[in-house]
Amino acid sequence: MEKKRLVVFTGAGVSADSGISTFRDADGLWANYRIEDVCTPEALERHRERVIGFYNTRRRELLAAEPNAGHYALAGLEEVFEVRVITQNIDDLHERAGSGSVLHLHGELRKLRSSVNERLVFPIEGWEQGLEDRAPDGSLARPFVVFFGESVPNFEQAVEIVSRADLLIVAGTSLAVYPAASLVRYVPDGAPVYLVDPGEPDVRGVRNLRQHLRMRGEEGLPLLAACLREEMA
Repeated sequence: MEKKRLVVFTGAGVSADSGISTFRDADGLWANYRIEDVCTPEALERHRERVIGFYNTRRRELLAAEPNAGHYALAGLEEVFEVRVITQNIDDLHERAGSGSVLHLHGELRKLRSSVNERLVFPIEGWEQGLEDRAPDGSLARPFVVFFGESVPNFEQAVEIVSRADLLIVAGTSLAVYPAASLVRYVPDGAPVYLVDPGEPDVRGVRNLRQHLRMRGEEGLPLLAACLREEMA
């Protein structure tokens, strides 16, 4: 029997359970930074050392982190579903947990890109990018991160994936960052949506909300995964 298509849309809350700090944490590691100072093209141009240093620190943090139970629960669902993960996160914790199909909307921390060609992307060894590191085309390298004010190149692909879902899991996101948050509007009629988040995400665009588990990802995702497995048995 053909597997049902399960799409998973994850946000910072899923990675926070692995100790990855987020901009939205009031007491997080980045509480002393403004987004405008470290996550815009203008910041990179005017204060390159600060921006590169910021992402070096995030990369070092990532290399010390491990996937949590939520990541592993999602990867395990590939046994019973055709799973496609769409994430707002720039870490590689889904991949390290074993998820085979992960689409990153906002870039990948363990990669760099050309400063003039957004399609020229290449891996970085270790955690430290040098200020004068160059891309293969000779331009200054920059973090492979979609800065605020830049377009989201993978958004149309994400829309296509969601529009073909048989069911959708949304986890660890406030549904407040656009255009990513609008993905929930493309779920087909009748495809149930499961929400895992301890807060109150903006669900006005969610038409088929089946269940909201008000739990952190590392707790709620294994529980939801077990329920979905039971339904498929």
